[in-house]
Amino acid sequence: MIYIPRILENVIKERLLTGKIIIIYGARQVGKTTLVKKILSDYQGKGKYLNCELLPVQEGLAKHDPDAIKAFFGDYELIILDEAQNIQDIGKKLKILYDSIPGLQIIATGSSSFELAHNVSESLAGRSYTFTLHPISLQELRCMHDLFWIESKLEHFLRFGLYPEIINLDELSSREYLIQLASSYLYKDVLKFENIKKSGIMQKLLQLLALQIGNQVSYHELSQSLGINHVTVQKYIDILEQAFVIFRLHSFSRNVRKEISKSVKIYFYDLGIRNALINNFNVPAIRSDTGALWENFCIVERKKFNDYAMRFPNIYFWRTYTQKEVDYVEEIDGNITGYEFKWSGKTKKSIPKDFIENYNAKVETIDKNNYFTFLINYQRGP
Repeated sequence: MIYIPRILENVIKERLLTGKIIIIYGARQVGKTTLVKKILSDYQGKGKYLNCELLPVQEGLAKHDPDAIKAFFGDYELIILDEAQNIQDIGKKLKILYDSIPGLQIIATGSSSFELAHNVSESLAGRSYTFTLHPISLQELRCMHDLFWIESKLEHFLRFGLYPEIINLDELSSREYLIQLASSYLYKDVLKFENIKKSGIMQKLLQLLALQIGNQVSYHELSQSLGINHVTVQKYIDILEQAFVIFRLHSFSRNVRKEISKSVKIYFYDLGIRNALINNFNVPAIRSDTGALWENFCIVERKKFNDYAMRFPNIYFWRTYTQKEVDYVEEIDGNITGYEFKWSGKTKKSIPKDFIENYNAKVETIDKNNYFTFLINYQRGP
């Protein structure tokens, strides 16, 4: 597989040997291992890679004695702990290493933030840099390809997503890869958290969520469909979010009476996974959910864009009880901007004046003619 340069590579390299541990989160198969091995290649003979899913590595890091751990590491400048959530008490172990082995650079990766982040946040306050690696972004593809190539692949991305393995696969291979990923790796971390045994319920929940992208989600309705209580539904959704499968948008409101203020919409980090869950890889022209696909695509690519730019706006959707809506809202430094997403030029979306006037906001429509500015920060020439 051709290596696709990742934006985080240089960001992380700039922070190496600055006295802090580096934590990289991200779903399985998004390229964390490839990224850290690429960084490690600059440290020939001075770096060591450890796969924390392997029993010998887990046993080697089982003790809390810093001398024993140091002996296990050997005399290296850089240590990679891949899938570090598999190490018991990883947060405490990292703190011990930070305090007792000055000058040692550690990079730890984790595909499930519910196990790694909780320990790290308590133990490494002020001692770490934290990053999230997403599936390939349009920005990263733009560094390798021109805009014409990206536009020629746009429908492919809506159908098969942007996992690194997918980029250069044909349709049949893409379909097979995603179905396997959605039925195995997707649950590897999710199901072992709190010893969740009901994989069938988790799969049914994911399928229901996949069918509702772009719509408000009712925990009560989901609980009725699944035959479990709404508290368990919310817990499962929390776990899926912390495993980087889905993410939530909350409704935007400043207590205007007609606005919906306590609703959520759920989107998938990767559309290939979403389509695999419902076994629908059809082309946009013959789908009934193309508008929702485009909305999910634009929001998740914008999320990647913002994260890699170290730009962290508050993000929402906006809707009133009279069905006026704005698909996506960003609030940063007191400035509010709304975005409407439109795949087909045949339909027009009216811009709600209430939103603009109430919040002194502006609203933009993102379609196939201008998405590259919104998602890549690229200005097309005349």
